[in-house]
Amino acid sequence: MDNQKLVVAVSSRALFNLDESHAIFETQGKEAFCRYQIEHENEILPPGFGFSLVKKFLDINKAFPGAPLVEIILLSQNSADTGLRIFNSINHYELAISRAAFTSGVSPYEYIPAFGAHLFLSANGEDVRKALAAGYAAATIVSGAVANPSPQLRIAFDGDAVLFSDESERIYQQHGLAAFAANERSEAHKPLSDGPLKEFLSALHRIQTHFDQDLSPIRTALVTARAAPAHERVVRTLRAWGIRIDEALFLGGMPKGAFLKAFGADIFFDDQKGHCDSAESHQIAAAHVPHGVTNQHRP
Repeated sequence: MDNQKLVVAVSSRALFNLDESHAIFETQGKEAFCRYQIEHENEILPPGFGFSLVKKFLDINKAFPGAPLVEIILLSQNSADTGLRIFNSINHYELAISRAAFTSGVSPYEYIPAFGAHLFLSANGEDVRKALAAGYAAATIVSGAVANPSPQLRIAFDGDAVLFSDESERIYQQHGLAAFAANERSEAHKPLSDGPLKEFLSALHRIQTHFDQDLSPIRTALVTARAAPAHERVVRTLRAWGIRIDEALFLGGMPKGAFLKAFGADIFFDDQKGHCDSAESHQIAAAHVPHGVTNQHRP
């Protein structure tokens, strides 16, 4: 696998709206679901929450004349037989997706490293939790939005427990804001440990290096509840990683949705469901990263 290429794995339910057939699976079982998919395999599926994101990722390859910078992989719990409808829909929308794993009801997360994927984006929260527990970058796409008309792909990230580890968030949860602030001041020159989406951000940064900054097809933002003086450790961590982030918003606990709208985010990754809800309320696609102390002991 070319380590300069960004590889994103998506589930069929993240890519397409499969609510109708999934409801049949939930209420009538696997056999009824299979019959339904085969009977309707020539009917094109409508786009799902992750469709516009996938399309923008693939469009990056059109802006670069060399080898593809991005590859999209399909990881699906469908069987190859029922998955024919999915590939018919992929062909209809002219999406350049040729690699896939159909696992017939088994969680497909174990194929993430085999494909060299930097991110697994799924509508199945249980699959995402399994992937994260195994050490793979993953997120549950929980909302969609009208596609941003700008051709530039804009991706926003929370910091703690997403790009960075939850080490500082644990101090905040266990000892409060004053202890958190004191720790961040004393550790300001010590880089934070990697979070689950750090390598995904790194892969985005590698793509950006192929373009002049003003002409990059990708723009990134850090949107965090941190405020000064806790910002310094974040800035120094990104510097130590050698990763450029285009915009950094230190909100000091303000709701994130309006800021994500102002940034024009195509998708926002956060470990807290409440922040994902704030994004959704401003018509921003959101992906939940169920990682770290905030998500312990939750279903």
